Amino acid sequence: MQPVYTRRHFLECAASATALLMAARPAWAADGMFVSLNGSLTPGVSGADKARLAAKLGYGGVDWDFGPARKAGLEETSALFKELKIKPTIVSLPFQMPFAGEDAEFKGKLPQLAEDAAFCSAIGCSRMMLVLSPAAPRPKDEQRRLVVDRLAAISEVLQKSNIRLGLEFLGPLYMRTGAGRDGAPRHPFIWTLPETVALAKDAGSNVGVILDVWHWYHSGGTVPDILATDKARIVHLHLSDAQERPPAEVLDNQRLMPGEGIVDLVGFLQALKKIGYQDGISPEPLGRIPKDMAAEDAARLGLETTQAIMKKAGV
Repeated sequence: MQPVYTRRHFLECAASATALLMAARPAWAADGMFVSLNGSLTPGVSGADKARLAAKLGYGGVDWDFGPARKAGLEETSALFKELKIKPTIVSLPFQMPFAGEDAEFKGKLPQLAEDAAFCSAIGCSRMMLVLSPAAPRPKDEQRRLVVDRLAAISEVLQKSNIRLGLEFLGPLYMRTGAGRDGAPRHPFIWTLPETVALAKDAGSNVGVILDVWHWYHSGGTVPDILATDKARIVHLHLSDAQERPPAEVLDNQRLMPGEGIVDLVGFLQALKKIGYQDGISPEPLGRIPKDMAAEDAARLGLETTQAIMKKAGV
């Protein structure tokens, strides 16, 4: 007869696994910036295969996939990362559309989030991310109150497993204008680093920003904005590059590899080094990888171009 595992038993086992994994963490994971493999480089390769590819090529970490890992289970997933000596850097928040629906429905999903957070912590991951829409179906002040309230509840759940949540703001103009999919008008919300940091501060001590250089650049972001940010509020970095285009013509899938465009990536990384950021950088050149390029070749290109910029910036 198979044993029955209660939620309490699962959380206790997850906590024990976390302690064992932390004791075995490799030295490279302790400090300094490192490159993490992002799925934008490896279409068709995910789960354990993506982690193995990252380790094979010399990445320090991987932006891992929650579904396949959860299905494989705690023991198998922990063993995989321990064997590969690679860091499970960050994962998307496993909570669909947290700012939609009624409060009762939202609150009903929090117990499952607690289990998922414990799983993430147990495999050695302390970061999750959530994309923050730059437009909303209601006025900004009303939307902000709702978002802060729900993020505060999520923050409290994640804090119990020592998980930080990064909010990725979106910079291009077209993302915050026009109508929604249902044809209803949308209200501009939040799309800059300073406003996202302010939102994070109101939501919880473990909430911060996913600083994507593409969105930072297209939102009019500056190096002083970064220097004015507490390092504790920078959860993770995404790196790519951009060509010069009028704001009205910028689309999200027009990115370049780091170093191919006009963004001051050196200044960007040096500012982050100055405030003390020491963690993952994920190359995310959406739209740049040719469809016929092998995933391994694309992942190698992402690693090499990112490392070249890091070296140039002295990080």
